[in-house]
Amino acid sequence: MFLEPHHDGSELYVSNSAPKLGQKVTFKVRVPNTYKFDHAVMRFYHDGEPRTAHLKRVSKGRTESWWGVTIEIINYETRYRFLFAGNKKYDWLSAAGLTNHDVHSNSDFQLVARPAYPQWLNSSIFYQIFPDRFAKTSEKKLPDWAVAREWNEMPRDKSRNTGIEVYGGDLKGVEEHLDHITELGANGIYFTPFFPSRSNHRYDASSFDEVDELLGGNKAWFSLVKAANKKKIRLVGDITSNHCGAGHHWLAKAKKDKKSKEAGYFYWNKKYKWGYEGWWGLESLPKLNYGSKELRKAMYEAPNSIIRKWLSPKWGMAGWRVDVGNMTGKYGDIDIHDEVMYGIRKAVEETRPDAWLVAENADFVANDLAGAGWHGTMNYQGFSRPLSSWMNEKAKLSGGFQGLPIDSPRISGKQFVDSMKNFNGSIPWRALVASMILLDSHDTPRFRTIVSGDKAKHTAAMTMLMTYPGVPSVFMGDELGFEGNSGEDARRTINWEDRSSWDSEFFAEVKKLAKLRRTDDAFINGGLRWVAAEDNYLAYLRESKKSKVLVVIAAKPCTVDIDLSKIGYKVSKTLYGQKATGNKIKFKTDGASQGVWKLS
Repeated sequence: MFLEPHHDGSELYVSNSAPKLGQKVTFKVRVPNTYKFDHAVMRFYHDGEPRTAHLKRVSKGRTESWWGVTIEIINYETRYRFLFAGNKKYDWLSAAGLTNHDVHSNSDFQLVARPAYPQWLNSSIFYQIFPDRFAKTSEKKLPDWAVAREWNEMPRDKSRNTGIEVYGGDLKGVEEHLDHITELGANGIYFTPFFPSRSNHRYDASSFDEVDELLGGNKAWFSLVKAANKKKIRLVGDITSNHCGAGHHWLAKAKKDKKSKEAGYFYWNKKYKWGYEGWWGLESLPKLNYGSKELRKAMYEAPNSIIRKWLSPKWGMAGWRVDVGNMTGKYGDIDIHDEVMYGIRKAVEETRPDAWLVAENADFVANDLAGAGWHGTMNYQGFSRPLSSWMNEKAKLSGGFQGLPIDSPRISGKQFVDSMKNFNGSIPWRALVASMILLDSHDTPRFRTIVSGDKAKHTAAMTMLMTYPGVPSVFMGDELGFEGNSGEDARRTINWEDRSSWDSEFFAEVKKLAKLRRTDDAFINGGLRWVAAEDNYLAYLRESKKSKVLVVIAAKPCTVDIDLSKIGYKVSKTLYGQKATGNKIKFKTDGASQGVWKLS
């Protein structure tokens, strides 16, 4: 058990996580009474210069005490950490944890004096839909580029037709099955792109201004928005700010007239026979050049620009997921990424202040989440990857591990927690809780396949998804036990007519967990405190002003033994999984397992 000073930036520890300049904020640290020191100091920066302020004891409990200090916030971004010093003691408490040596300031806690992420995220669960594969209501006349597939046929992984096999899912199908989404417990839908394109994934948009007619067009969208609003389901779209498709009308205009404003939207390069730079060198995905002021206007600055239009009351979206967000605005020696990112954020806030802006940003997240950029990231690096590495069963996956040319690695529970702490230490707390957490997506193998079909492991992972800080996202079919060994194979259709293949037992468990996630204040507003990190199990506390919950996740057979008396808690109620009472958590499991307990 970690018996050490703790601070995480959540509401228990910071009096105002989104202050205005000039306001005072109180910072608190929880310290075990057994932890001895002579001096407690907060180090922070004003205008880049280090400042210090001494902590004072605010209250003393039987096992732990609270120490605090109040400072004025004068910069938009304030980095801070705490020092505990004494005879033979020199401990720094930063976002990376407690260390007895100096660590880089990059791991400092961060307070951001800018508007906070939309608060409705705190009690949200999103359901990810790949529109072509969710539900189909009618036969369509397919365009010449498409290869028709029967609804219940399995996707063909890495065939010559990958990307152009069309099953015919549509938005009316989504509307007809909104009850399934609400039954799950989700109150948001994240759509992969729904724009016209020349692929089934639609990341090669031929227009950003309308809904693909294959999906039912704008009429179907407006009907879906109306129906979703009635059920209090928010809709989030997917935008490729980095590129468009080769069939886009911008590119057609640019090719026809090299003096047109659209000609400035692209990077022209004669080394390619098609004449322009594409994402990853692909002809089908021409990269957008934000050196063009006209492109900026079209994409996010103008009143009816793409980013703003879809967030307007008429079009009804509640946010954007930005595809390859870290690549937008970068090309060779050109780097205007930050400028573009800030511009998109400004457009979002001006159009719909409560909209969510989350980016796919698999590796370079720290700077982008520091305040004026994306609210959060699609959290592969700080959730999906380490969880898969801890729980995987050497499944035979297509394409390697998370884009790497290796099989899935195997790590211990301690390595897992170290990975999580390292990631969390690089970003503000508010960016962590505004990030999308997920077991898998349309781009990855299914988690059920990663654990070789082990339902117990899948349940344990789903328990973590629903109890960890962030916005849970469930890829359509995950709740039914779907498998898939690659992104394409994972994009399987849902058989609504014959549900015999559904894992109904697993679905029932997911519903229980989703209800916990949306109703218990510890998961809505609580912080994160690691309690145990063993090879085969880990434990963490979620604590808010109103609720305290302990979560244990076991990945393999083990004996769990946790003494809560050391931190002054006892179990008042079992919320899910293994049962426990009093101040001792002790159970033996012969496989993956989990427990969630209310504490007092």
